[in-house]
Amino acid sequence: MQPFLDSLLYLVQPLPFALVFLGVALGIVVGAIPGLTTTMLITLTLPLTFFMDSVNAIILLIGMYVGGISGSQISATLLRMPGTPSSIMTTFDGYPLTLKGRAERALGLGITASFVGGIVSFLFLAVLAPPFSRLAVTFGPWEYFTMVLMALVMLSSLSQGSLLKGLIAACFGMLIHMPGIDPSAGITRLTFGFESLESGLSLLPVLIGAFAVSQIFKDIINIDMRPPRAKLGRQGMLLSFGDWTRFAPNFLRSSLVGTWVGILPGIGANIASMLSYSMARSASKEPEKFGTGHEPGVIAAETANNASVGGALIPLITLGIPGSVVDAILIGALIMHNLEPGPLLFISNPEIAYGVITAYLVGNLIMFAIMMFAVVHIAKMLYVPRSYLLASILLFCVIGIFAVANSFFDVWIMLALGVVGFVMERAKMPLGPFVIGFVLAPIAEEQLRSGLMSTGGSIEPLFTRPFAAAFLAISVLSLCWPLIQAWLKRRKVASA
Repeated sequence: MQPFLDSLLYLVQPLPFALVFLGVALGIVVGAIPGLTTTMLITLTLPLTFFMDSVNAIILLIGMYVGGISGSQISATLLRMPGTPSSIMTTFDGYPLTLKGRAERALGLGITASFVGGIVSFLFLAVLAPPFSRLAVTFGPWEYFTMVLMALVMLSSLSQGSLLKGLIAACFGMLIHMPGIDPSAGITRLTFGFESLESGLSLLPVLIGAFAVSQIFKDIINIDMRPPRAKLGRQGMLLSFGDWTRFAPNFLRSSLVGTWVGILPGIGANIASMLSYSMARSASKEPEKFGTGHEPGVIAAETANNASVGGALIPLITLGIPGSVVDAILIGALIMHNLEPGPLLFISNPEIAYGVITAYLVGNLIMFAIMMFAVVHIAKMLYVPRSYLLASILLFCVIGIFAVANSFFDVWIMLALGVVGFVMERAKMPLGPFVIGFVLAPIAEEQLRSGLMSTGGSIEPLFTRPFAAAFLAISVLSLCWPLIQAWLKRRKVASA
């Protein structure tokens, strides 16, 4: 309890509080603009945090994470254009409410739902993270290797597109990390004679290229698009006591679903909102109203996608395993600041671990305040011409990458990965498995080699150690489940 209080006292000081506020505000604005994702914002900010204090850097990024997920509901509600995939379900009922002239009510429901989901998942984060880290300290290399395998397989099997394309993207991401020095033998590999590749591909050029630059290329195609304007005021945004009483079961159920889905590696907020929306519709006495501007639909979607953020932070700070693509980038941020994500974070750097927890709490409080009082002004950012935004973002990408290592080679890598990311998305290959494969590849290689060296080359512990066997079984089930579903579907059609 004392480390948490110490972290909270630190966070309410002027500079840390200002950083969280700035992060949340930027996250809301960027999340609200279609095409500018939270992932892009955090990857662009990483070079700027290189010379910052580690705690301040992490709490800034956590603020962006919270703000970005919440801010995406603005464009989803007003324009039917979700700022992030996590708000796709919000468009089903939020936009019809806007068409009925109830945009303020839709945004008020969404903002309140985001806040409730964030607070509930914070409670789970604060209660579960310390004991999870103590359990994870007992894990050996086989457990860590199978956890990485589980995260990769689950993300590949649950991401958009086919299972095969997800697995190919994950393997390609792991392959991209191979050039450089072999960590065990100490010799160079896959450099093809390029001296600049001897140190491997840096994290920042790959992340910014795959997400930010590829998104810029994608948005250039629709650069002249002008979204329709919607009238917006502040009346009717606050919920009444009767609303709280009526929607309480939905708030609680959606928060629990979102938190649980967030804990599972590699699934993400979009799956959480879909599952929560489906459960709310199944439990409703008026399921036919969902998708026509039904208020419980907005609450179910927005509560779950924000609750998933707190849930995803649990495996990040306790196991070093990303619960989503943004969490993979946060792991990269920890590594960039010479911190070891995982259970030892609570022992060697408790100020970081508890800083994440308290920053998530304060970030949700700030998010609620900003959204309630400034959403009318933030919505105006939706109508800024894309040509100005994209040119500025590309300029910041180049300057940020060059400034970190004074290397034009990294700039070319960033642009090359931007083209790769653009081609992958055009081919319906998900970028999530690719990036997580790149981030987790060194962890998987290091742990697998350590395990093999300790057993003289035997893989028997994969099946005899309980946690390793359980993680391996989940990986196999995740890999086979889409195939089983397809078989059951064909069998049902054949018997009909």
